Amino acid sequence: MLTLGAGVASLALLATACGGGGGGVATGPEEGEGEGGQAISIGLIPWEEGIAVTNLWKVILEEKGYDVTVENVDVAPLFQGVAQGDVDLFMDTWLPDTHGDYWEQYGGEVEDIGVWYDNATLELTVPAYMEDVNSIADLKGMGDEFGGEIVGIESGSGLVRTTKEEAIPAYGLEEYELVESSTAAMLAELDSAIAAEEPIVVTLWRPHIAYADYDLKDLEDPEGAMGDGEQIHTIGRAGFGEEFPEVNGWLQNFALTDEQLASLEDVILNQNPDDEEAGARAWLQENPDFLTEVLGEDAEGLEF
Repeated sequence: MLTLGAGVASLALLATACGGGGGGVATGPEEGEGEGGQAISIGLIPWEEGIAVTNLWKVILEEKGYDVTVENVDVAPLFQGVAQGDVDLFMDTWLPDTHGDYWEQYGGEVEDIGVWYDNATLELTVPAYMEDVNSIADLKGMGDEFGGEIVGIESGSGLVRTTKEEAIPAYGLEEYELVESSTAAMLAELDSAIAAEEPIVVTLWRPHIAYADYDLKDLEDPEGAMGDGEQIHTIGRAGFGEEFPEVNGWLQNFALTDEQLASLEDVILNQNPDDEEAGARAWLQENPDFLTEVLGEDAEGLEF
Protein backbone atom coordinates (compact mmCIF):
# COMPACT_ATOMS: atom_id res chain seq x y z
CA MET A 1 0.00 0.00 0.00
CA LEU A 2 2.18 2.65 -1.36
CA THR A 3 2.01 6.31 -0.41
CA LEU A 4 3.15 9.57 -1.86
CA GLY A 5 6.58 9.10 -0.35
CA ALA A 6 7.32 6.60 -3.09
CA GLY A 7 7.49 9.50 -5.53
CA VAL A 8 5.57 10.20 -8.69
CA ALA A 9 6.93 8.05 -11.50
CA SER A 10 6.47 8.76 -15.19
CA LEU A 11 3.08 8.02 -16.67
CA ALA A 12 4.91 6.15 -19.36
CA LEU A 13 4.56 3.23 -16.96
CA LEU A 14 0.89 3.14 -17.89
CA ALA A 15 1.75 1.44 -21.15
CA THR A 16 2.26 -1.82 -19.24
CA ALA A 17 -0.91 -3.90 -19.45
CA CYS A 18 -1.65 -7.12 -17.58
CA GLY A 19 -4.75 -7.96 -19.53
CA GLY A 20 -6.81 -6.87 -22.48
CA GLY A 21 -5.48 -4.63 -25.23
CA GLY A 22 -2.03 -3.29 -26.00
CA GLY A 23 -0.37 0.11 -25.74
CA GLY A 24 -1.99 3.30 -24.60
CA VAL A 25 -4.62 4.05 -22.00
CA ALA A 26 -8.34 4.31 -22.64
CA THR A 27 -9.94 7.64 -21.76
CA GLY A 28 -13.66 6.92 -22.17
CA PRO A 29 -16.08 6.74 -25.08
CA GLU A 30 -15.10 7.96 -28.49
CA GLU A 31 -17.17 10.80 -29.84
CA GLY A 32 -20.19 9.70 -31.85
CA GLU A 33 -20.42 6.19 -30.32
CA GLY A 34 -22.71 4.90 -27.60
CA GLU A 35 -21.70 3.69 -24.16
CA GLY A 36 -21.75 -0.01 -24.98
CA GLY A 37 -18.67 -1.35 -26.72
CA GLN A 38 -16.42 1.46 -25.56
CA ALA A 39 -12.97 1.16 -24.06
CA ILE A 40 -12.49 1.31 -20.29
CA SER A 41 -9.12 1.15 -18.55
CA ILE A 42 -8.81 -0.10 -14.98
CA GLY A 43 -5.65 0.67 -13.03
CA LEU A 44 -4.25 -2.11 -10.88
CA ILE A 45 -1.74 -2.19 -8.05
CA PRO A 46 -1.21 -5.95 -7.69
CA TRP A 47 -2.49 -6.42 -4.17
CA GLU A 48 -4.54 -9.54 -3.76
CA GLU A 49 -7.94 -7.93 -3.24
CA GLY A 50 -7.27 -5.57 -6.15
CA ILE A 51 -6.36 -8.43 -8.47
CA ALA A 52 -9.55 -10.24 -7.50
CA VAL A 53 -12.05 -7.41 -7.95
CA THR A 54 -10.35 -5.97 -11.03
CA ASN A 55 -10.55 -9.30 -12.86
CA LEU A 56 -14.11 -9.75 -11.62
CA TRP A 57 -15.18 -6.49 -13.22
CA LYS A 58 -13.06 -7.02 -16.33
CA VAL A 59 -15.00 -10.15 -17.25
CA ILE A 60 -18.37 -8.63 -16.30
CA LEU A 61 -17.78 -5.53 -18.41
CA GLU A 62 -16.45 -7.54 -21.35
CA GLU A 63 -19.52 -9.75 -21.20
CA LYS A 64 -21.58 -6.55 -21.40
CA GLY A 65 -19.69 -5.51 -24.52
CA TYR A 66 -17.00 -3.17 -23.20
CA ASP A 67 -13.36 -3.29 -24.30
CA VAL A 68 -11.45 -3.46 -21.00
CA THR A 69 -7.73 -2.95 -20.50
CA VAL A 70 -6.08 -3.51 -17.12
CA GLU A 71 -3.07 -1.27 -16.47
CA ASN A 72 -0.54 -2.61 -13.93
CA VAL A 73 0.95 0.56 -12.42
CA ASP A 74 2.66 1.82 -9.26
CA VAL A 75 0.39 3.76 -6.94
CA ALA A 76 1.82 7.26 -7.47
CA PRO A 77 1.47 7.36 -11.27
CA LEU A 78 -1.86 5.55 -10.96
CA PHE A 79 -3.47 8.23 -8.82
CA GLN A 80 -1.93 10.87 -11.06
CA GLY A 81 -3.25 9.04 -14.13
CA VAL A 82 -6.81 8.91 -12.79
CA ALA A 83 -6.63 12.58 -11.80
CA GLN A 84 -5.39 13.55 -15.27
CA GLY A 85 -8.00 11.42 -17.04
CA ASP A 86 -5.54 8.89 -18.44
CA VAL A 87 -7.02 5.98 -16.44
CA ASP A 88 -10.77 5.45 -16.09
CA LEU A 89 -11.04 3.46 -12.86
CA PHE A 90 -9.10 2.30 -9.83
CA MET A 91 -10.86 -0.18 -7.55
CA ASP A 92 -8.50 -0.45 -4.57
CA THR A 93 -8.35 2.97 -2.90
CA TRP A 94 -7.93 2.63 0.88
CA LEU A 95 -9.30 5.53 2.93
CA PRO A 96 -8.92 7.43 5.15
CA ASP A 97 -5.35 6.48 6.07
CA THR A 98 -3.46 4.26 3.65
CA HIS A 99 -4.02 6.43 0.57
CA GLY A 100 -4.72 9.56 2.57
CA ASP A 101 -1.73 11.46 1.13
CA TYR A 102 -2.90 10.77 -2.41
CA TRP A 103 -6.47 11.64 -1.55
CA GLU A 104 -5.36 14.96 -0.13
CA GLN A 105 -3.53 15.74 -3.36
CA TYR A 106 -5.87 14.27 -5.96
CA GLY A 107 -9.25 13.71 -4.27
CA GLY A 108 -10.72 16.89 -5.69
CA GLU A 109 -9.84 15.81 -9.24
CA VAL A 110 -11.42 12.34 -9.25
CA GLU A 111 -14.87 10.83 -8.66
CA ASP A 112 -15.48 8.71 -5.56
CA ILE A 113 -17.82 6.10 -7.03
CA GLY A 114 -18.41 4.13 -3.86
CA VAL A 115 -17.23 1.84 -1.07
CA TRP A 116 -17.24 -1.87 -1.85
CA TYR A 117 -15.58 -3.15 1.35
CA ASP A 118 -15.63 -1.57 4.80
CA ASN A 119 -13.60 -3.89 7.04
CA ALA A 120 -10.01 -3.29 5.87
CA THR A 121 -7.21 -3.13 8.47
CA LEU A 122 -3.42 -2.88 8.72
CA GLU A 123 -1.80 -5.54 10.89
CA LEU A 124 1.35 -6.90 12.46
CA THR A 125 0.93 -10.66 12.26
CA VAL A 126 2.60 -13.84 13.51
CA PRO A 127 1.93 -17.54 12.92
CA ALA A 128 -0.69 -18.95 15.29
CA TYR A 129 1.84 -21.37 16.79
CA MET A 130 3.55 -18.42 18.52
CA GLU A 131 1.42 -18.84 21.64
CA ASP A 132 3.31 -16.34 23.83
CA VAL A 133 2.99 -13.44 21.40
CA ASN A 134 -0.51 -12.00 21.31
CA SER A 135 0.04 -8.23 21.33
CA ILE A 136 2.46 -5.88 19.60
CA ALA A 137 3.63 -5.02 23.11
CA ASP A 138 4.75 -8.65 23.56
CA LEU A 139 7.41 -8.14 20.88
CA LYS A 140 9.45 -5.86 23.11
CA GLY A 141 12.54 -7.65 24.41
CA MET A 142 12.10 -10.55 21.96
CA GLY A 143 14.19 -9.14 19.12
CA ASP A 144 16.76 -11.93 19.26
CA GLU A 145 14.06 -14.59 18.90
CA PHE A 146 12.81 -12.90 15.71
CA GLY A 147 16.27 -12.32 14.31
CA GLY A 148 15.86 -8.60 15.03
CA GLU A 149 13.48 -8.18 12.08
CA ILE A 150 9.93 -7.25 11.27
CA VAL A 151 9.42 -8.35 7.67
CA GLY A 152 7.70 -5.61 5.69
CA ILE A 153 6.53 -4.99 2.16
CA GLU A 154 7.39 -2.26 -0.35
CA SER A 155 9.51 0.68 0.78
CA GLY A 156 7.34 3.76 1.08
CA SER A 157 4.10 1.80 1.42
CA GLY A 158 1.44 3.03 3.80
CA LEU A 159 1.73 -0.18 5.81
CA VAL A 160 5.50 0.15 6.16
CA ARG A 161 5.22 3.84 6.98
CA THR A 162 2.64 3.19 9.70
CA THR A 163 4.74 0.40 11.20
CA LYS A 164 7.91 2.51 11.15
CA GLU A 165 6.49 5.85 12.24
CA GLU A 166 3.71 4.75 14.59
CA ALA A 167 3.95 1.15 15.85
CA ILE A 168 7.70 0.85 16.45
CA PRO A 169 8.00 4.04 18.54
CA ALA A 170 4.65 3.48 20.30
CA TYR A 171 5.76 0.06 21.57
CA GLY A 172 9.50 0.74 21.96
CA LEU A 173 10.53 -1.76 19.28
CA GLU A 174 13.73 -0.02 18.19
CA GLU A 175 15.57 -3.34 18.66
CA TYR A 176 13.91 -4.47 15.40
CA GLU A 177 14.90 -3.60 11.84
CA LEU A 178 11.87 -3.12 9.60
CA VAL A 179 12.81 -4.98 6.42
CA GLU A 180 11.44 -3.11 3.41
CA SER A 181 11.27 -5.44 0.42
CA SER A 182 8.12 -6.41 -1.48
CA THR A 183 4.83 -8.16 -0.82
CA ALA A 184 6.07 -11.23 -2.70
CA ALA A 185 9.30 -11.34 -0.67
CA MET A 186 7.40 -10.96 2.59
CA LEU A 187 5.06 -13.82 1.69
CA ALA A 188 8.03 -16.00 0.72
CA GLU A 189 9.65 -15.33 4.10
CA LEU A 190 6.37 -16.11 5.85
CA ASP A 191 5.96 -19.37 3.94
CA SER A 192 9.52 -20.50 4.75
CA ALA A 193 9.20 -19.64 8.43
CA ILE A 194 5.88 -21.45 8.81
CA ALA A 195 7.22 -24.53 7.02
CA ALA A 196 10.02 -24.67 9.60
CA GLU A 197 7.80 -23.48 12.48
CA GLU A 198 10.20 -20.62 13.16
CA PRO A 199 9.35 -17.24 14.72
CA ILE A 200 8.43 -14.46 12.30
CA VAL A 201 6.47 -11.21 12.46
CA VAL A 202 5.28 -9.59 9.25
CA THR A 203 3.34 -6.54 8.12
CA LEU A 204 0.03 -7.67 6.64
CA TRP A 205 -3.45 -6.38 5.95
CA ARG A 206 -7.00 -7.60 5.82
CA PRO A 207 -8.40 -8.64 3.41
CA HIS A 208 -5.54 -10.90 2.24
CA ILE A 209 -5.43 -14.42 0.85
CA ALA A 210 -2.65 -15.31 3.31
CA TYR A 211 -5.28 -15.71 6.04
CA ALA A 212 -6.84 -18.53 4.03
CA ASP A 213 -3.47 -20.10 3.23
CA TYR A 214 -1.97 -20.08 6.74
CA ASP A 215 -3.03 -20.21 10.37
CA LEU A 216 -2.15 -16.65 11.39
CA LYS A 217 -2.71 -14.36 14.35
CA ASP A 218 -3.00 -10.58 14.14
CA LEU A 219 -1.36 -8.96 17.14
CA GLU A 220 -3.53 -6.89 19.43
CA ASP A 221 -2.83 -3.17 19.20
CA PRO A 222 -3.87 -1.55 22.48
CA GLU A 223 -2.14 1.72 21.54
CA GLY A 224 -4.03 1.93 18.24
CA ALA A 225 -0.75 2.50 16.42
CA MET A 226 -1.76 0.61 13.26
CA GLY A 227 -4.82 2.81 12.77
CA ASP A 228 -8.54 2.21 12.72
CA GLY A 229 -10.43 0.18 10.16
CA GLU A 230 -10.54 1.50 6.60
CA GLN A 231 -12.85 1.37 3.61
CA ILE A 232 -11.92 0.33 0.09
CA HIS A 233 -13.32 2.66 -2.58
CA THR A 234 -13.69 2.58 -6.34
CA ILE A 235 -12.64 5.89 -7.87
CA GLY A 236 -12.98 7.16 -11.42
CA ARG A 237 -11.59 9.95 -13.55
CA ALA A 238 -13.52 13.20 -13.67
CA GLY A 239 -16.54 12.81 -15.94
CA PHE A 240 -16.61 9.01 -15.76
CA GLY A 241 -20.10 8.84 -14.24
CA GLU A 242 -21.54 11.16 -16.87
CA GLU A 243 -19.92 9.31 -19.78
CA PHE A 244 -20.57 5.81 -18.41
CA PRO A 245 -23.79 6.11 -16.36
CA GLU A 246 -24.61 2.42 -16.81
CA VAL A 247 -21.25 1.19 -15.48
CA ASN A 248 -21.20 3.88 -12.81
CA GLY A 249 -24.56 2.66 -11.50
CA TRP A 250 -23.37 -0.94 -11.34
CA LEU A 251 -20.23 0.07 -9.46
CA GLN A 252 -22.27 2.09 -6.98
CA ASN A 253 -24.23 -1.10 -6.20
CA PHE A 254 -21.04 -3.17 -5.83
CA ALA A 255 -20.18 -4.52 -2.37
CA LEU A 256 -18.57 -7.67 -1.02
CA THR A 257 -18.91 -9.33 2.37
CA ASP A 258 -15.93 -10.91 4.13
CA GLU A 259 -17.10 -14.33 3.01
CA GLN A 260 -17.62 -13.27 -0.61
CA LEU A 261 -14.22 -11.61 -0.86
CA ALA A 262 -12.46 -14.58 0.75
CA SER A 263 -14.06 -17.02 -1.68
CA LEU A 264 -13.37 -14.72 -4.66
CA GLU A 265 -9.68 -14.46 -3.75
CA ASP A 266 -9.46 -18.22 -3.22
CA VAL A 267 -11.00 -19.08 -6.60
CA ILE A 268 -8.95 -16.49 -8.53
CA LEU A 269 -5.58 -16.56 -6.74
CA ASN A 270 -5.37 -20.11 -5.41
CA GLN A 271 -7.44 -22.18 -7.81
CA ASN A 272 -6.66 -20.26 -11.01
CA PRO A 273 -3.27 -18.55 -10.48
CA ASP A 274 -2.33 -18.82 -14.16
CA ASP A 275 -5.64 -17.52 -15.53
CA GLU A 276 -7.20 -14.96 -13.21
CA GLU A 277 -10.00 -14.13 -15.65
CA ALA A 278 -10.98 -17.80 -15.76
CA GLY A 279 -11.08 -17.72 -11.97
CA ALA A 280 -13.38 -14.70 -12.02
CA ARG A 281 -15.69 -16.46 -14.46
CA ALA A 282 -15.72 -19.59 -12.29
CA TRP A 283 -16.67 -17.52 -9.23
CA LEU A 284 -19.46 -15.80 -11.12
CA GLN A 285 -20.80 -19.17 -12.22
CA GLU A 286 -20.91 -20.22 -8.56
CA ASN A 287 -22.48 -16.93 -7.38
CA PRO A 288 -25.28 -15.99 -9.80
CA ASP A 289 -27.13 -14.01 -7.13
CA PHE A 290 -24.23 -11.57 -6.94
CA LEU A 291 -24.83 -10.43 -10.52
CA THR A 292 -28.52 -9.83 -9.87
CA GLU A 293 -27.74 -7.83 -6.71
CA VAL A 294 -25.25 -5.59 -8.51
CA LEU A 295 -26.56 -5.35 -12.09
CA GLY A 296 -30.27 -5.87 -11.50
CA GLU A 297 -32.13 -6.49 -14.74
CA ASP A 298 -28.90 -5.91 -16.67
CA ALA A 299 -27.69 -9.30 -15.40
CA GLU A 300 -30.27 -11.09 -17.54
CA GLY A 301 -28.67 -13.27 -20.19
CA LEU A 302 -25.13 -13.08 -18.80
CA GLU A 303 -23.32 -16.40 -18.89
CA PHE A 304 -19.88 -17.21 -17.56
